[in-house]
Amino acid sequence: MTKITAAITGVQGYVPEDILTNDDLAKFVDTTDEWIMSRTGIKTRHILRGEGKGTSVMAIEAVKGLLAKTNTKPEEIDLLICATISPDHFFPATANIICEAVGIPHVGSYDLAAACSGFLNALVTGAMFIEAGRYKKVVVVGADKMSSIVDYTDRTTCVLFGDGAGAVLLEANTEGLGVQDFILKSDGSGANHLIQKAGGSAYPPTHETIDQRQHYIHQEGQAVFKFAVTRMADVSAEIMERNNLTGEDVAFLVPHQANKRIIDATANRMGIGPDKVMLTIQKYGNTTAATIPLCLWEYESQLKKGDNLVLAAFGGGFTWGSIYLKWAY
Repeated sequence: MTKITAAITGVQGYVPEDILTNDDLAKFVDTTDEWIMSRTGIKTRHILRGEGKGTSVMAIEAVKGLLAKTNTKPEEIDLLICATISPDHFFPATANIICEAVGIPHVGSYDLAAACSGFLNALVTGAMFIEAGRYKKVVVVGADKMSSIVDYTDRTTCVLFGDGAGAVLLEANTEGLGVQDFILKSDGSGANHLIQKAGGSAYPPTHETIDQRQHYIHQEGQAVFKFAVTRMADVSAEIMERNNLTGEDVAFLVPHQANKRIIDATANRMGIGPDKVMLTIQKYGNTTAATIPLCLWEYESQLKKGDNLVLAAFGGGFTWGSIYLKWAY
């Protein structure tokens, strides 16, 4: 029997119109364009502004564009998964809101939270439904409004993050294209190094938690950087080794866009040059679950059917992972 794999057959991204530059940030925190660029590689980031506008606003635009681009009717979709750590609400799921807005009726939809590794986890989850033969078309969304949980008085974190969304369509493939292999890992011992301390059931919102600014991202930069550099590079090299891939075999590394130095270290470990690394961090910053689909959207015109791609990410939790896939169009 012919093996069924799950292939990406379309990708669409969305970023808000408003742009926050390094020079803008320098007006209200002690930083400079040179300082930010030299340490992160980030020049600008897009910010979603407007009362009541949550992550779903961007995700809806990405999914609408994806359906139109792939000539897919909303009623053809069997499942929608939204990777996010900045949902509109704890409940209902942002995925539910997306489905209602784009006219996808009465299908399974849910959110998945794995921080910056969220899109990888969601993509693998969607792929498993396809491979099992249960569903034919699955939409996977990565979207985050990081500006909603960034402390703009903390120069160590506010320079890093932006807002955005990306969506892909997964369909069954019998040509051997699509997801070939994956590695997903986590280590809860790193939780306190990168965390939103309050707002959940452990520390519900109180005047005290708000006054102590515990609803914003807390990051211990050095600890996170050291862990990320090692783990993201390790897992990328591991997936290449177990699939007998060399640097020459890989068309592109599609890395999570957290820090240019982490991306460079991963590429070096894989033995690939900068011309084979998808890079959007300078334009969008770290959009968390949206970074990888935004990369695929930006570089879509450069991809060819059969190209070997290695997707890699590292995020809070800690979570990290890698996917090896063959581009399908």
